Amino acid sequence: MAANKLSCTLAIGALLCLGFAALIQATDKPVTDVCLGCICEAISGCNQTRYCGGGVCGLFRITWAYWSDGGKLTLGNESPQSEDAYANCVNDPYCAANTIQNYMTKFGQDCNGDGAVDCYDYAAIHKLGGYGCTGELAYNYQNTLGTCLTSFQSVDVRISG
Repeated sequence: MAANKLSCTLAIGALLCLGFAALIQATDKPVTDVCLGCICEAISGCNQTRYCGGGVCGLFRITWAYWSDGGKLTLGNESPQSEDAYANCVNDPYCAANTIQNYMTKFGQDCNGDGAVDCYDYAAIHKLGGYGCTGELAYNYQNTLGTCLTSFQSVDVRISG
């Protein structure tokens, strides 16, 4: 348990250090940095090794369709039609996080019916998609997310708005 909490804390810290400057640039970002870090921890253990396999890429395990729905963001001046644009973006923490922000702006909703749109909803949307977020989440994903968010319970993960 202590090792898991330390791992989550380190993952959040690493994501915040990597992405804070890029994430703060836009003003209407629905997902908090803590929430992004916990989604990262739950989905991949925040493994930052460049990765593509099984139809997903990057530390957030983003699919091509998700990236497309998130605006087909690219690095530098790369064309979204480039063969490598998707993998290059979602393997980059900044580009991947901004893709998630765009996706959540488009699909954000109260998936669990608790009357609030918060990190639990964003995590469900991230894992199950914008149209399937009321479905059942895998136990390990849900448990890791909850443990991570509990570690940062002093930080409000709900977005008012």
